Amino acid sequence: MWFVWFVGPLGLAGEAPRPKLVLLIAGQSYATERTLPAFAARFLAPQFEVAVADGAMTNPEHRFSPFAPVADASVLLVSVWRRAPPQEQLDAIRRHVAAGKPVVGIATASHAWTLRKGAAPAPGSATWPEWDATVIGGNYTGHRSIKLITTVTAAAPGHPLLRGVTLPFTSKMELNQVSPLQPGVVPLLTGSVEGFPGEPVAWTWIRADGGRTFFTPLGHPEDFEHPAFQRLLLNGVRWAAGLPLE
Repeated sequence: MWFVWFVGPLGLAGEAPRPKLVLLIAGQSYATERTLPAFAARFLAPQFEVAVADGAMTNPEHRFSPFAPVADASVLLVSVWRRAPPQEQLDAIRRHVAAGKPVVGIATASHAWTLRKGAAPAPGSATWPEWDATVIGGNYTGHRSIKLITTVTAAAPGHPLLRGVTLPFTSKMELNQVSPLQPGVVPLLTGSVEGFPGEPVAWTWIRADGGRTFFTPLGHPEDFEHPAFQRLLLNGVRWAAGLPLE
């Protein structure tokens, strides 16, 4: 289902328009087409005008619709799995990044614009293999078994973005292999599963273009029911947008 949902642009009378947050969603396994809009309605609507651009997995063109809100987005929140959208859509996302605008990514967004090895984009479509290294700040190479439970602890105790995030907590999201992160990335949380080294599961980064990135590879449907994850994502979005943390 393709849809768009807007929260009105003005808060109280006389206030300036709220920043526009665009959710780019095209997931394979984690139902963020359901969980992210619900999260935004509950936690982000007071601070942001919100729109959704849906890249339905059944769309062979990997096209996001409606896409027009991306052009003037203040913040992009990306939950996408291995898509090669039309060149003009990916170019608009590139312009957002090049302008130093904020990016928030969750779940599979580290490999949002990279197809599986050996796959090629359709004519007129494009990929962005450098997205992970240059925008997300990561180094995704795979993940641990989905049968393992991830225990999340602080990598930066006392960091402002962890305010209100009760630790430790657990997640059914498989643990992504992302180490080493890019220079300058600030890890906030560490995820651990039995038998393997820990991996960063939340971080911030000031990119080379000057823009802010917040990323967490968490985002299992049950994560969205957990107050610690809810607060983490809220803090991350507000930080990326340059808003004060509550």
